[in-house]
Amino acid sequence: MPPPLTVYLAAPRGFCAGVERAIQIVERALERWGAPVYVRHEIVHNRTVVEDLERRGAVFVDELDQVPDDAPVIFSAHGVPKSVPNEAKRRKLLYVDATCPLVSKVHIEAERHFAAGLEVVLIGHQGHPEVVGTMGQLPEGAVRLIETVEDAEAYRPRDPARIAYLTQTTLSVADTAAIVAVLARRFPALKTPHKEDICYATTNRQRAVQAIAGQSDAILVVGAPNSSNSVRLVEVAKVAGCKRAFLVQHATEIDWNALGELRAIGISAGASAPEILVEEVIEAFRGRYELRIEEVATDRENVHFRLPRALEA
Repeated sequence: MPPPLTVYLAAPRGFCAGVERAIQIVERALERWGAPVYVRHEIVHNRTVVEDLERRGAVFVDELDQVPDDAPVIFSAHGVPKSVPNEAKRRKLLYVDATCPLVSKVHIEAERHFAAGLEVVLIGHQGHPEVVGTMGQLPEGAVRLIETVEDAEAYRPRDPARIAYLTQTTLSVADTAAIVAVLARRFPALKTPHKEDICYATTNRQRAVQAIAGQSDAILVVGAPNSSNSVRLVEVAKVAGCKRAFLVQHATEIDWNALGELRAIGISAGASAPEILVEEVIEAFRGRYELRIEEVATDRENVHFRLPRALEA
């Protein structure tokens, strides 16, 4: 008889409203215009999602110069620099912007601060598509990127009285708070976002992982290694007391030896990971243990974003 194992299933987990909207945009575009539909960069950071859309006729490319003149193109949920839609307009391409509305909010804030003559500081990770897109809303050099508390301590603004900060939407809430605390201490006139930039889904998933960390011998986060919010969930689990926390893309990646002896396992998923991958992970455990599954819900989400007008029914 297999040994008993309690599975603490974090909720919320998996798809957020911005990811659902982005996937629906590609699906609706394929229905409306037929294949192929081109997508600049991964629509969301999950290979299962991308490969499913590829099978339906989506073609993923790195840049617009790979898109034929007569084909529709979609911009990913992470947002793009202004140069991208400008180039699409110049080429008269049919394009749809799938940028998450919560990322677009940060873009608008950046422009507003810049227009007001403020120096813009962006807290985020160098090279992440969302950071590239946000920095690309303003002229080159207009945004100062800060990644760590040490960066915040070393930062030297042009005018300490005229600074505003923004953040990437998928950061660790605790790490970001520590960076903001340094900036606020050093620059009392620091302008803050009108509403928190870290998105509701990132915050909710981190809170749910914190809720299960203390009672889990190990935690698995289902998500991609290039998914910022998924990687942050692993970090949050470790900080919250569960040192055996791992990121897996599929059930086949589970390292059973690393998990060690288990009485309770916590499972969550990043905002771009489909629920079917979570179900596969649970089934992998069912093959080895007698499971007792308990969903631990810290928040209920009912956020929905409209599709772009061009694709509404």
